[in-house]
Amino acid sequence: MAAATDLCKVESNVVGETHFVESAGTKRNIKSRHAQMIAIGGTIGTGLFVGAGQALVIGGPAFTLIAYCLTSLLVYCIVSAIMEVATFLPLSGCSMAYYANRFVSPSIGFALGWLYFYSFGILVAYEITAAGIVINFWPNDVHIAVWITIMMVLIIGLNLSSVAIYAETEFWFAGIKVIMIIGLLLLAFILTLGGSPTHDRLGFRYWNDPGATRTYIVGGAGGRFTAFLYVWVFSGFSFYFGPELIIFTAGEMRNPRKNLPIAGRRFFGRLMFFYVLASLAIGVICSSTAEGLTSSSGNANASPWVIAIRNAKIEALPSIINAGILISAWSAGNAYLYMSSRALYSLAIGGNAPRIFVKCNKYGLPVYAVIAASCFAPLAYLNVVSAAGEIFNWFISLTNTAGYTSWIVCCVIFLRFRRACAAQGISVPYQSKIQPYGAYIGLVTFTFLLLMNGFTQFYPGHFTASGFLTTYLGIPIFLVLWLSHKILAGREDPWLQHPLETDLTTGLREVEIDAATWDRLENAKERNMGSQNWLKKLSIIWG
Repeated sequence: MAAATDLCKVESNVVGETHFVESAGTKRNIKSRHAQMIAIGGTIGTGLFVGAGQALVIGGPAFTLIAYCLTSLLVYCIVSAIMEVATFLPLSGCSMAYYANRFVSPSIGFALGWLYFYSFGILVAYEITAAGIVINFWPNDVHIAVWITIMMVLIIGLNLSSVAIYAETEFWFAGIKVIMIIGLLLLAFILTLGGSPTHDRLGFRYWNDPGATRTYIVGGAGGRFTAFLYVWVFSGFSFYFGPELIIFTAGEMRNPRKNLPIAGRRFFGRLMFFYVLASLAIGVICSSTAEGLTSSSGNANASPWVIAIRNAKIEALPSIINAGILISAWSAGNAYLYMSSRALYSLAIGGNAPRIFVKCNKYGLPVYAVIAASCFAPLAYLNVVSAAGEIFNWFISLTNTAGYTSWIVCCVIFLRFRRACAAQGISVPYQSKIQPYGAYIGLVTFTFLLLMNGFTQFYPGHFTASGFLTTYLGIPIFLVLWLSHKILAGREDPWLQHPLETDLTTGLREVEIDAATWDRLENAKERNMGSQNWLKKLSIIWG
C-alpha cells in the first residue's frame, strides 16, 4: 500500500533520466470532501467580500456583473484544462510548474515554479495584513503588530502540522465561508424584496440611480469602456490561484484519478453560484456611490454587504460579517502558505531547487519547504509603518500579473500535453468537452488582460513610477527567470518539447497502481456501507 500511495520515482531535468526521492515523501491524506471544499473555498479571501466594492464603485453594478461572469467562464476553461493533465499524472509533488517542466520545457517550469513560490509567499503576507486590518473593525488598543504576529503564528503552525490536519482545518474554514456567502445571498434577496426593518423595497433601484454603469477617468463612451476594462482586469484577483490549488493538493489527495475530475466538474457550478450571484447581489443592495466603498479601510466598513446592512438598520450583523471576513483572510493565508511550500517542494523534485526541500518528516510534511516559504510572512510587518490601504492595494497590484501569467502558461501546458498525447497515441482517463477550444480562448484572453493590467497608467496625468512597477513588474521577473535558465541550459533545453520526445510515461505505472488500489478500497467500503446511501448523498451535497 505504501508503495502505491507514496510515489517516489520522479524526473530530473535531463530527458529520460530518473532518480528516486526518499520513501518518506508526502502522504495521500487529503480526502475527497477536503479536496472539493478546498477547491472553491481555499483561496476565497478579502477579495470577494471587500475588494468587490472597488469594482462596484468604478464600474457600477452592470459592469461588475458582466466582468465576474466573463472571468468565471474563463477560469473554468483553465480548470477543465489542468484537470485533464493532473488526472493523467497526479504524482507526489505535482504542480503546474512540474507539468511545464515535463510537457513544455524545463525553463518554463523553472520560471513558473519560482513565480509560484514568491507570489504565494507574498500573498501570505497580504492576507495576514488584511486580517490585521479586519480586526481593527472592532475598537481596541492592541497594536496591529500583535495581531499580525498572532495570525502569522497560527498560519505557520497549521502548515507545520500534517497535511491531514491542514486539510481538515481548511475544510471547515471553507465551509464557514460557503455558509456565509449563502447567508449573504439570502439576505440580499430579502433586502431586495423589502424584508428589512425599514421595509424599504430596493428592487433594482441602484441600477437606475446612480445607474447601471459608470465612467472612469474620462467621460462618455470612452469612460464607460475604461471602467469596464478596469473592472474586468480587477475581477481576476478574486479568482486567482483557485485552479492551481487543486493541482497542488493532487499529489496528496486520495484516489486523485477519481476525485480530481469530480472537483473540476463541480467547480463551474460553484463559480457561477458564489461569484456571479455575489456580484449581482452587491450591485442590487449597495449603491456604487455609497460612502465607505473607497475608504481603504480594508475591513467590513469597506464591504458593500455591511454598507447595505447598515442602511437597512440591521444590528449585530456587521460584526458577524467582519468575523467571517477575518476567517476568510486567515484561511486564504493558510492556503497560500501551503501552495508556496508545495511549489518549492515541486521545484526540488524537478531539480530546480536544492534537494533539502524534498525531505519530508514521518507525517509526509516537507518541513524545510514550509519553513522557507514562511520567510515571506514577516513582510506583513510593513503594515506597521505604512498606510494600511496602500499596503493592501500594493499587494493586489503586485500579484495581478502572477495570476494571469500562471493561467497563460496553464493553457500552453495543456495544449502541449494534448499534442504529445495525440502524437504518441496515448489516451487519457479524463477529457473535457470544451477543450481544446477553451484553452485557446483562455490563452488569447488572459494574454490581453495581462497586458491591460496597468493600462490606466498610460492615461494623461495618471502615470506614477510606483504604480507602473507594481502592475507590470511580474512580467519582466518571469521573463528573466525563463530566459536566464534557457541561456544557462543551452541546447539541452528546447524552446518547446517535441511531441514525440515528451515524457508521458515516467511515473505513469505507479499512478495506475495507485488508482487501482484506491478503487478496490472504495468499492469494499461502499459494499460495507450497505443502506447508508443517504449519508453518501448528503456528503455529495456538502462536498
